[in-house]
Amino acid sequence: MSEARPAPGSQTLARGLRALELVARANDGMTTQEVADALEVHRSIATRLLATLADFKLVVRGSDNRFRAATGLAALASNIHTTLIGSAEPVMRELAEKVGATISLLVAEGEEAVAMAVVSPSQSSYHLAFRTGSRHPIDRAAGGIALLAAMPHRPGEASRVTEARERGYAATMGEVEPGAYGVAVPLPPVPGMPPACLNLITHRAEVAEEATPLLLRAAEQVSEKLA
Repeated sequence: MSEARPAPGSQTLARGLRALELVARANDGMTTQEVADALEVHRSIATRLLATLADFKLVVRGSDNRFRAATGLAALASNIHTTLIGSAEPVMRELAEKVGATISLLVAEGEEAVAMAVVSPSQSSYHLAFRTGSRHPIDRAAGGIALLAAMPHRPGEASRVTEARERGYAATMGEVEPGAYGVAVPLPPVPGMPPACLNLITHRAEVAEEATPLLLRAAEQVSEKLA
């Protein structure tokens, strides 16, 4: 008697889940052909699987045609983001009060930087702030540069990304908010978690400069909690 073959529906589901796992585990995402090769299926099948995953915002296709995990995946693995946010927020709160500036936790979603948590100082009479869920292009501002620096080197990578990776932080001025200084420190990679960074935003140049070593130490503290 021959072994029973899996029903077409269950086979498609298994392939879809495997494709999601492959993309989520890839540090720099995967192309359609790479997914097809890994699953040992025709490219057209991989295309349909990835399109379905993208429809549910579980993966997102970047401008480099590589698929990466998207924030919709949080609904399936919310404990990952909960762990990241839970580890970062107490450190962020202490730093925000100390420097009198807003601190955010940014993660990479495709070609965008997304704010997963934002902490503003309670005692400061004036500070810049923005909402959780805010996003901007990943190649812009200190936060985006730091997220790129948290990833493996990309062909044609901008020199300021390479510099941020070497010195451990990125600093920019006025790239998202006019007149605002940004400083961001990438968090060391953690298996199963998206590239992330701690980001500071302020209108005061001296605050950005003086806060940089404190931000570096804060990133170390978060990393120690996640280890």
